[in-house]
Amino acid sequence: MFWQTTRYRLSLLQPLVMGIVNATPDSFSDGGQHADAASAQSHCDLLLEQGAQILDIGGESTRPGARQPDLAEELARVIPVLRHAVTLGVPVSVDTSRPEVMREALALGVDIVNDVRALARPGALAAVAAHPACGVCLMHMNGEPGVMQSAPRYDAGVVAEVLQWLRLRLADVVASGVAAERITLDPGIGFGKTPAHNWALLQRQHELLALGRPLLVGWSRKSTLGSLTGRAVGERLPASLAAALAAVQRGAHVLRVHDVAATVDALKVWAAAGLTATPHQEGGDRP
Repeated sequence: MFWQTTRYRLSLLQPLVMGIVNATPDSFSDGGQHADAASAQSHCDLLLEQGAQILDIGGESTRPGARQPDLAEELARVIPVLRHAVTLGVPVSVDTSRPEVMREALALGVDIVNDVRALARPGALAAVAAHPACGVCLMHMNGEPGVMQSAPRYDAGVVAEVLQWLRLRLADVVASGVAAERITLDPGIGFGKTPAHNWALLQRQHELLALGRPLLVGWSRKSTLGSLTGRAVGERLPASLAAALAAVQRGAHVLRVHDVAATVDALKVWAAAGLTATPHQEGGDRP
């Protein structure tokens, strides 16, 4: 399997590590450590030194209750960082839901649009469909960030509903002219889901492979890991690595992470041990 992006056709025979660059003052995970352009640019360089194979740069925090920046503010946060990142010789992703930001980023040569709202905002799908080759990640989110964690529910079961939602969204995007080879899917761990929902999605993640597209997953430092371990956000590295390897074992192709060096090391051990993703060997419904 591969993922077609603007400048790169990415082989997915081995899992890829996508390093997160939050160019925001209010991220849940790093507290605005890279809010200014110079710091974010330096962080891009560091993540590459640590082994990141993709850089994902975003200017809007999607933690519950975060203030949404206006368009000018989001552009000011991400454009200088993207301009630097596209010179570094790796695929660059922009984490945005705004079509205006997508178009500006793609004009710079950005390779991937990573949208937590799955191109649902007016004009977003058209912006991606108009581009001849950019990659896109479609993520499932139940509600909007400000309210998504207010008693989320899935009457038909979270796995069944996420699977069906991704199937329909994938079909809609392909029908709009975006080739399937340009698309990855993300079940949206922590986006409108309780810890029980998130564990169900991990345990049965292999079922999402039936959609025929690569899976991008983001467990890094998530609150569900804190709920399980009792650890604060800055103390969740071991739990994040365990979740990442569990996701790879169940067929994940791209890991979106904060702790690149540690994740790369964990995957090296995984490969040296001769372990492979074996989704067809997974059991059925597990609690």
